[in-house]
Amino acid sequence: MLGFLPSFPFSSQIIDKIICRHALCVFGSRFLMTACAASEDYMYPQCPDSCHCAWDTATVLCSDAGLREIPEGIPPETVSLHLERNYIRNIPESAFSNLVHLQDLYLSHNRIDSLASGALRHLGPELRLLDLSYNQLRQVSREEFGSTQAKTRLYHNPWHCDCTLQELVETVNLEPETVNGIVCESSVRAVGEGSRWEDPGSMGEHAGQPLVKLLDSGVNFCSLQRKTTDVAMLVTMFVWFFMVIVYVVYYVRQNQAEARRHLEYLKSLPSPRKTLTETDTLSTVVCF
Repeated sequence: MLGFLPSFPFSSQIIDKIICRHALCVFGSRFLMTACAASEDYMYPQCPDSCHCAWDTATVLCSDAGLREIPEGIPPETVSLHLERNYIRNIPESAFSNLVHLQDLYLSHNRIDSLASGALRHLGPELRLLDLSYNQLRQVSREEFGSTQAKTRLYHNPWHCDCTLQELVETVNLEPETVNGIVCESSVRAVGEGSRWEDPGSMGEHAGQPLVKLLDSGVNFCSLQRKTTDVAMLVTMFVWFFMVIVYVVYYVRQNQAEARRHLEYLKSLPSPRKTLTETDTLSTVVCF
């Protein structure tokens, strides 16, 4: 143990001091290592399961992790979040509620078919890129995106082209080089002066065409929807008015029938004057 000491003689007190100092050095170094590790854990938050974190760039990498939902425990300091190439189907409302510093959100190549109302409203004004390409989105309203001004990728989704989608693309800040990838898988179409939804199994007259090119050519899905709404309102008002008339006619006839029954009942009652005359005649006969 003391092979490092010189061969000349030492007193026992000197040897004890050397041993104590050596022990203190070993203990001190181990204490410093433990303290450094603890301070490192304190400085860097825990990374979510199935993810890798690069704290120097505040990036959380959860790509190709086999995830079926947004992982919990994503640190609020995250600037870039990668969730592409997983099996995520929906985005719950509170999924990104604490990520106020997020700048880049990658959700491409998943199976997302719905966004909870307000799921994207929690994203802060620092968001620069929102990638929802290569998913299963058919209908998303502009209200679900809130006021975000981030560059948005929506291409390669099975979109149903209608007024809702038209309002969305006219509001959201789409990435210019990807807008032609927003293609109608199905759509509404005009029928005479009105419009209707396509029959099940029918993809519509605009299926397979880029939405932006349709809008540039003058197609307006919102005008079709307004015509449909007007026709529906007219039909509803006509039905309501017809039902009111039927009820009034039924009510009048019921009252008339009740009045006739009451009149017949009154006619069936004996007349008070006739009864009085017969009584007087009977009294006169008895007197004679």
